[in-house]
Amino acid sequence: MSLLKETISAIVPQNATVRAQAHKRLEALTMPHWALGRLLDLAEDLAGITGSMHPPIARKAIFTMAADHGVVAEGVSKYPQEVTPQMVYNFVAGGAGINALARQVGASVTVVDMGVAADLCELADAGKIVSRRIGPGTKNMARGPAMSRKEATLAIEAGIDCARKAASSVDVFGTGEMGIGNTTPSSAIVAVLSGAPVKEVTGHGTGIDAGQFSHKVSVIEKALAINAPDRSDGLDVLAKVGGFEIGGIAGLILGAAALKKPVVVDGFISTAGALIAHALCPTAAEYMIAAHRSVEKGHRAALKILGKQPLIDLDLRLGEGTGAALAMNFLEAAVRILTEVATFDEASVSKANT
Repeated sequence: MSLLKETISAIVPQNATVRAQAHKRLEALTMPHWALGRLLDLAEDLAGITGSMHPPIARKAIFTMAADHGVVAEGVSKYPQEVTPQMVYNFVAGGAGINALARQVGASVTVVDMGVAADLCELADAGKIVSRRIGPGTKNMARGPAMSRKEATLAIEAGIDCARKAASSVDVFGTGEMGIGNTTPSSAIVAVLSGAPVKEVTGHGTGIDAGQFSHKVSVIEKALAINAPDRSDGLDVLAKVGGFEIGGIAGLILGAAALKKPVVVDGFISTAGALIAHALCPTAAEYMIAAHRSVEKGHRAALKILGKQPLIDLDLRLGEGTGAALAMNFLEAAVRILTEVATFDEASVSKANT
């Protein structure tokens, strides 16, 4: 059995018994019924995911998957491709947005080279990044498939392997990415899996103007027409119009779900990876926590498919895992409410009149 099939077969629904126990306790806390709203929903979710009334979340890790995209040759991004490896070096030096926010929440940051179009052997050999390189970036999806089906499988299995190797030292996974041009394949994935017109799920990415936006939409429409991805086959969608880092994110999510560990999904690109994971195994969505709502239009459609309501909405559009890091603060709060707030009976507090 392949690693991908083995992982999918290991994914089961949340622990319904513990989830019910958590719900019962949360309803009995010394406050008006469900007064902390979605924070209590999150606490119940964490109990069900981990199968524990004391969900372990202390050890947090964000995996920032990096890769390049051949479709950049079509002029879909405001930034040149060399920014991808430059930002990898910035991550390693600790100077990026994800580094600052991960330090704030006490999370580690692991950078994974899934297919950057530059030689990063120096960093990999020094143990500063993890090399799971599939190739020097995907092919131009506007002229043919972004990758082969085998490469798509390898990308997903690389993400699964990252989760497995970190299993003994990580309680909560967070997704992140870096790859110039990656809002283009992400919009393509959302368009395929939602059935929405490309224009409705495509945004301005790194800040392109109106003319560049129209061109970006036409490039995606061309890619979909040429490749005809099969929306019933997540691997086919990833192979035809995806990215290596998107596949890595999908694998990380599947790996976390198989381990019964929560995975905090960052923004638009990460959610495109979550859609691939969901297409391959719908039950994996039970282990996903949507960090935030991006300003990218397609993010709303993607979250709707997953049935997820994001924890925060701060007009974020950076990626890297920054939204996941911010959202991890809410996981801390939710567990404290579940484990530290007394019930009416425990505190000898009179309940509401009936």
